[in-house]
Amino acid sequence: MKQPSSSSGTDGPPAPSKIRRPLWPAVHNEVRDHDLLEVNRRFYDPMWADAQLVEPERFNTWPLVSSRVSPSRPRLEIAPGLRPRLPIDGTHFVDISAPAIAKLRARGASAVLGLVSKLPFPDRVFDPVCALDIIEHVDDDDGALSEISRVAMPGAALLLSAPLHPSYWTPFDDMVGHRRRYEPERLIAKLTEHGLVVERSAVYGMKPKSSALVNLGMWLLEHRRERAMWWYRSVIMPLALRFQKKLTLCPGMIPTEQVDAVLLVCRKPYAVRGAGSA
Repeated sequence: MKQPSSSSGTDGPPAPSKIRRPLWPAVHNEVRDHDLLEVNRRFYDPMWADAQLVEPERFNTWPLVSSRVSPSRPRLEIAPGLRPRLPIDGTHFVDISAPAIAKLRARGASAVLGLVSKLPFPDRVFDPVCALDIIEHVDDDDGALSEISRVAMPGAALLLSAPLHPSYWTPFDDMVGHRRRYEPERLIAKLTEHGLVVERSAVYGMKPKSSALVNLGMWLLEHRRERAMWWYRSVIMPLALRFQKKLTLCPGMIPTEQVDAVLLVCRKPYAVRGAGSA
């Protein structure tokens, strides 16, 4: 996730002065942005300060994303932390975490601080747009989806993910800064409201299934952070990468019973011309 900044340090899309400003009241938006920043930074800044960047080729999303990129089209990944899924070279990254931005830049990435609710880019610039594990973290998910759709080119692919089923809520959701889990039908309806069509989907996520392991990890993060980060870097992340399942995409929305999180491959349709258009 991200914090606004006027500096980028790298060549990129046209200047942020061309951003279309949100329509909701500015003061209300600032309060929400501040809340988002505080909750997420408290968890993610220390994590990324102690973590190492994992190359996108190591994730099960790589066959999908590598088939979607083109050297001729700018692409964007929102809030990757140090787990980017799009190729690092040639991708624009935006995140609220200064430690993550610093490490991405050290790797040669074009990375800026910024918010998903106020993306510092002009309209209709990117294809694809990748926003994994984002919209459940913000108070105004409609504002976030509006911005994600705004910066995508007509016809662009958008890769989104979200946790499902409010009944699955655990203290882990609180700890990592989730605002909600989605009922699948409501998630699809929201995407439709913002002009995004779900083409394919898959089971997603690397959260351990064992609640005891999750609880242990949460306790260590709260009380023994250095030890927790050692286990995360040296044991948990390597094992998760080694044993992650192949991403199996299905047309439309997959059956979501007992699915903790879903990856959605969406499309922003081309504008439909009216009968009197030239």
